[in-house]
Amino acid sequence: MSATHREIPVEVLEILVLPVLLDLDEDRSAGRTCVWGGERLTIETAVDLGEQRTSSRWIRPGDKENWFPRACRACVADRAHRGLFAHAPVCSLCRTRETAADCIVGRGLYRLVRDCRR
Repeated sequence: MSATHREIPVEVLEILVLPVLLDLDEDRSAGRTCVWGGERLTIETAVDLGEQRTSSRWIRPGDKENWFPRACRACVADRAHRGLFAHAPVCSLCRTRETAADCIVGRGLYRLVRDCRR
């Protein structure tokens, strides 16, 4: 199992901005290296970014294929940290202490920062 065991909500993945599959080399698209930094990954060091469905260069245009991106902990923590700083000031839930825990995006980004910086 990868370093981050919980599923990352789709709304959080949108903030992290996964690269386009068509732009990735084979190692990054196969999850052998980090989708952002290109570092070699192992079962222990990889953060599973969930199953994605998108177009690729290996199938007919318009068809979709499943792919399973993975990233290193440092890249996930950095992107989640930047995403949290961009998201929180504009989110009505995140702006108040009483409702911050109700925001799926803010809570998900915070957990990624916390879990991946260890």
